[in-house]
Amino acid sequence: MTIPHPLRVGALVLVATSFYTYVGQMVPQKEVLPPQETVIRADLTTDDMVKVGQEIMNGKGLCFTCHTLGKTEGPFRFPDLSGVDARAMMRKPGYTDVDYFAETIYDPNAFIVPGFNPGMPVINKPPIGLTDQEILCVIAYLQTLGGTPTVTLQTSHRYYTPPGAPGAAPPGAPGAAPAPAAASTTQPAVPGAPPPPAAPRGSPPPPAPAPAKGTR
Repeated sequence: MTIPHPLRVGALVLVATSFYTYVGQMVPQKEVLPPQETVIRADLTTDDMVKVGQEIMNGKGLCFTCHTLGKTEGPFRFPDLSGVDARAMMRKPGYTDVDYFAETIYDPNAFIVPGFNPGMPVINKPPIGLTDQEILCVIAYLQTLGGTPTVTLQTSHRYYTPPGAPGAAPPGAPGAAPAPAAASTTQPAVPGAPPPPAAPRGSPPPPAPAPAKGTR
């Protein structure tokens, strides 16, 4: 008995669809939620900043999408972060760990770790868009990976100077808040108030300005 060609095609499509549906159900499904907004209080201690920084790296910062922590064997897309603070103090001559971490976040292509390729995004700009205070918290957490956290919300580096800290832009400087406009000395008209008194009749007109020398 010969099976009609349309039936054979239909059976093949059904079998293939069933197979790929089964394979798709075997793949673990991961729900991706939008990152939660981080509230940076003005009274955060360094220990508080470490906790906030860890939350940012696991969430909004998307740091562990490419970095690993404690992975001993490759391949690695970006460097593993175990003990990174100790390495940060020796990566570039004259740089502290805070200097190095700030540069890698604000200008990630300024220094590429040997053996790796460029590719880290500038995370203080969209689509990640960390604030300067959030980045300080991230640096505080990175310092715990092989070192001791020292940063506070008043820590300055070449990419950021907190308001009120030495070196911050003074009022009136480019980027500073504009100074308030001078108050006008002209009193506004009050509804219902009498108009100002007119000049008495017969008063001489005000003198005309004298012509400039050399004019006709």
